[in-house]
This record gives sequence, C-alpha cells and structure tokens, in this order.
Amino acid sequence: MPRKVTKAVFPVAGLGTRFLPATKAIPKEIMTLVDRPLIQYAIDEARAAGIKEFIFVTSRGKSALEDYFDHAPELENSLRQKGKDELLDALKSTNMESGAIAYIRQHQALGLGHAVWCARRLIANEPFAVILPDDVIAAEKPCLQQMVEAYEETGGSMVAAMEVPKDKTSSYGVLDLKEDMGSMVSVKGMVEKPAVEDAPSNLAVIGRYILAPRVLQNLSKIKRGAGGEIQLTDAIAEELKNGHDVFGYRFRGQRFDCGSKAGFLQATVAFGLSRPDLQDEFSEFLNEMTMSRQAAQ
Repeated sequence: MPRKVTKAVFPVAGLGTRFLPATKAIPKEIMTLVDRPLIQYAIDEARAAGIKEFIFVTSRGKSALEDYFDHAPELENSLRQKGKDELLDALKSTNMESGAIAYIRQHQALGLGHAVWCARRLIANEPFAVILPDDVIAAEKPCLQQMVEAYEETGGSMVAAMEVPKDKTSSYGVLDLKEDMGSMVSVKGMVEKPAVEDAPSNLAVIGRYILAPRVLQNLSKIKRGAGGEIQLTDAIAEELKNGHDVFGYRFRGQRFDCGSKAGFLQATVAFGLSRPDLQDEFSEFLNEMTMSRQAAQ
C-alpha cells in the first residue's frame, strides 16, 4: 500500500499580472470568490484529502497571504462580544495550527517545476500533493480527495486530467495515453503545451498532482523547457522514462480557471448561484440583466 499523502505544496509566487492593477496591492490568491479568497478553497480541499502539512512557495509582496492564515485576536474577541458566532466560526476556518504551515521564497520566476523544487527539503522522501489555487474545482467530493483515494490503489504519480477542445491543447500539458480505464488512465508520455497538430490527445493536465518524491530529484536534473521555464510536466515525464507509473485521473467536478478574468467571473456566478443565502436574489438579478440585454438588442 502506498505511503499516505500528508504534505501539499501551494505554488503562490506568481505576480498575477492578468489581474493588474488589483494585484499591485494584494496577492492574486487573496482575491475573493464570493466571500472566500481563492487560497481558502485550495486549503479546504487539501484538508478534506487528509493533508496535515501545508507548504507555500511565495515571493516578495505576499505578506497579506501569510497574515490571512494567522490568528486575529482583536477581531475574534470583537465578534465574540457581539455574539456573532456564525462569523466567528467562519473566521476560525482560516486559522492554521502552529507548525502546520511553512513559507518558502522562490527568488526567481522559473516556472512551476522550479517552484515545486524549492520545497524539496520540507518534502524529503515522502509522496506529496501539489495544488494550484488558480484552478478552482466545484465538486461534491473535493478533487484532491478523489485523487488520494485512487492513489491508495495505484501508487506511482498521478495528475488530475480533463478533456479540452483540440484547439486549446497548446495551452496545457497533454497526456499521451497507454490505456484508458475510464476515470483512470495509464500514461506513456506527457507533452507541455504542444502545437495543436502535435497533441497526442485532448486530455489535459489540471492543477492537482500527487507526486512521488523522485520527481524532486528529476527537477534537480532537467533543463529549462517550454517558455524557458523548468516544467513540472517534464519532471513527471522523466518518471515514465525510468519505468515508473504515472496515471491521469478524470475527476468528477467542474473546473474554473480563476487565473483568467473570464474564468474568475464564471466561477463567481457559479458559486454565487450555489449558495442558498444568495441564489434567489442573485438569480433574479442575472435574469433581469439578460432580459435587459435582449431588449436592447
């Protein structure tokens, strides 16, 4: 039986330039989807999957991200005195136990693979998860929890995967399949951002990974790949060359690319409509807006 996955790496060193000017003042990961920042969705998903140690790979200007997970005694006392227990409970979900969270600086923007490699000393010789907070996944059972349960049967390394339109494959890491077993696929190759005509499939890698510690050793050896960056996909592909298993997992849920403005807005609508306290008023507003646009046309 594979060793339990209890550590997760959160690469959050990016500058968030697609959301300027907002990200001039706040980290992108603190931007709120309804009433929770993106990073909270990632943390909640990790907790549901049994993660106990949280490793953030950060950069300059991310102090607000670190403060978010700290205790706020004055605010908590104020809410307690005013009897606002519901808000107090919501606030407690943002607190992390002492020692559960660690921050590591990535001094150069050399890509996702380099960001994960920066956490190597804290990972040591254990399997670990990687969660990209930009990818928010709405699912009845959290995506990483689905993957952990599947990983306990297979071992090896595993990536979350979903079908994308063929003409979009050049924006993703794409899987070359050895065997398609439904929700699980056995992988024989991976290509980072291939030309559309060269894509081996339309099954794309999404921002959830469970990786063997050997991947960190691979990252220490590989050269810069697509975009002049150290690609995590290349280090995972190295596992295949060395005869180790890599699987793709078709998760059950809807993925939103909150690293783009359109994806962030789509997620806001979807999550807003899923909230019992918001859905009626929000749905009415959207319907009115749709009718107004149609009338104007």
